[in-house]
Amino acid sequence: MTKITTLDSGLRIVTQNMPGLETIAMGIWNNVGGRDELASVNGVAHFLEHMAFKGTKTKTSKQIAEAIENVGGDINAYTSTETTAYHVRLIAEDLQVGIDILTDILQNSTFAKEELEVERGVILQEIGRTLDSPDSKLFDQFQETAFPDQPIGRSLLGPKHIIKNISRDQIKNFMESNYNPKKMVVSAAGKIDHDEFVDRIIKSCNNLPTGLTDNRIAAAYKGGEYREEKDLEQIHLITCFEGIDFHHKDYYSLLVYNSILGEGMSSKLFQEIREKRGLVYTISSFAFPFSDTGLFGIYCGTGENQINELVPILCDELNKSPKSISAEEINKGKAQLKAGLLMARERANSRCRTAANQLLYYNKVIEPEEITNKINSVTKETVERIAKNTLNKPMTIASIGPIKKLEMLDKIQARLN
Repeated sequence: MTKITTLDSGLRIVTQNMPGLETIAMGIWNNVGGRDELASVNGVAHFLEHMAFKGTKTKTSKQIAEAIENVGGDINAYTSTETTAYHVRLIAEDLQVGIDILTDILQNSTFAKEELEVERGVILQEIGRTLDSPDSKLFDQFQETAFPDQPIGRSLLGPKHIIKNISRDQIKNFMESNYNPKKMVVSAAGKIDHDEFVDRIIKSCNNLPTGLTDNRIAAAYKGGEYREEKDLEQIHLITCFEGIDFHHKDYYSLLVYNSILGEGMSSKLFQEIREKRGLVYTISSFAFPFSDTGLFGIYCGTGENQINELVPILCDELNKSPKSISAEEINKGKAQLKAGLLMARERANSRCRTAANQLLYYNKVIEPEEITNKINSVTKETVERIAKNTLNKPMTIASIGPIKKLEMLDKIQARLN
């Protein structure tokens, strides 16, 4: 059962009791991410997430890690385009340990200079690893090409020259200016008592940041082309279109289309391009929804001598896909979505994360029956409609590798209906 309490500060607390479990997953989600940064501090949201574990007024970074690991738990965090989350998983009897640590790092982090310099080096290594990985770099570049000169398009890690110079005050100011209880959700799932949990959070959260800054601007998809000639064994290629946001009426229809087109070994693209023709090792489609826009695309890796054959076939498959999808394929896509939903509900960490994100995006927790009903309402007509609408948008093309034989964007775009 899902229970929600909203405190006077605006902080929302959601719990889901899962009978039979002896563990709890809990975390604090913030409606603040990479797209809330100014260009001058690109990467600060991610840098802040790193620094939160590097020491508070009462604990060193080692003591923070030991507090969780000494009771057999684990602690982690992540930064995305629109959210930042700090989360733990523990035995239920050790819940207070997790509460103490997470609320401490959000209220009492010191951002010590010596720790900042250590973590600066760690993040620069992380950037280096991304730059050395063609597919990781490509996903950064394609989003920047889709949304040029906008926070939503910038790398979450930030460029090296900014990370090398970002200051303690800039990191601290970002937290104090952007984090606010009204933008936060505390979520827990597992062996949890709601009222007791709420009381504990109230006692622990008495000094949360109350920043009022709102740098988030509406996204404006543009599209375009990024090409990087590089001596690699493969061409890494992304073809992308503007997708839809979380609130769009055809959201679940696009998820079904994505499943049919490019998710799994039985998908249309995998069967036609890899299994039948052997042109790629991997090919898949993706749908990235945001609060006010989205991205829909295909990623693949192919050889220099296969690219001329691959692109026309890929475009043909996209052209055919809206009308060629059968009722049987629609049912398979719907079954995959529903199975994924139910499987995720068996894991406390998934339910914890999902409830938090739903509160941030929809201001409510959506029960499985409502989602299932929305999936069941998907039809061949709604899938065909969203597929056509999506594929008619301007393209974004991003490629890295031996790309001399790869057609230019305008020629590839012209291949689509």
